[in-house]
Amino acid sequence: MAWTKYQLFLAGLMLVTGSINTLSAKWADNFKAEGCGGGKEHSFQHPFLQAVGMFLGEFSCLAAFYLLQCRARRQSDSSVEPQQPFSALLFLPPALCDMTGTSLMYVALNMTSASSFQMLRGAVIIFTGLFSVAFLGRRLAPSQWLGILATIAGLVVVGLADLLSKHDSQHRLSDVITGDLLIIMAQIIVAIQMVLEEKFVYRHNVHPLRAVGIEGFFGFVILSLLLVPMYYIPAGSFSGNPRGTLEDALDAFCQVGRQPLIALALLGNISSIAFFNFAGISVTKELSATTRMVLDSLRTVVIWALSLALGWEAFHPLQILGFFILLMGTALYNGLHRPLLACLCRGWRTPTQEGEQERLLGDSRTPINDAS
Repeated sequence: MAWTKYQLFLAGLMLVTGSINTLSAKWADNFKAEGCGGGKEHSFQHPFLQAVGMFLGEFSCLAAFYLLQCRARRQSDSSVEPQQPFSALLFLPPALCDMTGTSLMYVALNMTSASSFQMLRGAVIIFTGLFSVAFLGRRLAPSQWLGILATIAGLVVVGLADLLSKHDSQHRLSDVITGDLLIIMAQIIVAIQMVLEEKFVYRHNVHPLRAVGIEGFFGFVILSLLLVPMYYIPAGSFSGNPRGTLEDALDAFCQVGRQPLIALALLGNISSIAFFNFAGISVTKELSATTRMVLDSLRTVVIWALSLALGWEAFHPLQILGFFILLMGTALYNGLHRPLLACLCRGWRTPTQEGEQERLLGDSRTPINDAS
């Protein structure tokens, strides 16, 4: 079935904005500028302030939700279903997880390459699968367990590529190892967030854009307030600002004033996360969740290719192997192998054999979580 122009637009929007989201954050990290006290130029390493900007982008998804709702009312469109009453505080625990995981990932992005950052985020499959079995009582299909094992193998290969790659003064080996570990730790928190959302939030039939917007509001408000104590908390070697504190928002604003391109990078990060969420949700609705997964994998390729082209990182052949193993793990976990196998089997069977196959499989039952 051919895609419509609107579906092609949504797929392109998801791929482009998703790539911009990671690349703009890394672009901001690469800038150097003087801070408030003048003196020596230093890198723009303000992960918590960048996380605040990301939540601002998520918060803006509420505006998109209400615009869709107004259009649906005018056109009597059923794309935005009637919302059940719910307490916004349901989103507080997932928002706290989102805030913690996002902050850790922005800290890690300062330490490692953009491509490794994107690839290692695939670890979320491992922890989501294990937590869904432990806390949601789900049964994973054998292919999903294979997907988890393949993902673990892919993470090991990507980690080896980082260890064997050349390291500059900005990304020392110890920093790269720490960054990679922080990314994997963040995926544990992201998996907890997903389990909390499924257990307590999804049963209320909340529109995804509204859910993202409310979580963005909580994350934006709470993390903005936390910037005040972070200004005074010493962070030692983890600090990227001259004062050696956990976060120095004033230093960040001074650097932005002295290097306006940092503001452009931050604006790209904020706006891209909003459009990426909207496009991702629309792709799932208009096309399929499998298409969304494929586009997300293509996003990794785009980020990797552009990082190499811009000279932000050195090429290592092991990254190719690691990426394909991770891609295979993601495909197995999400059931992408089923339609491929079905197409192959259809090509090998005669029409009579296909009818017998349909009758034999007509009463088969899929694992509980295959519909997700």
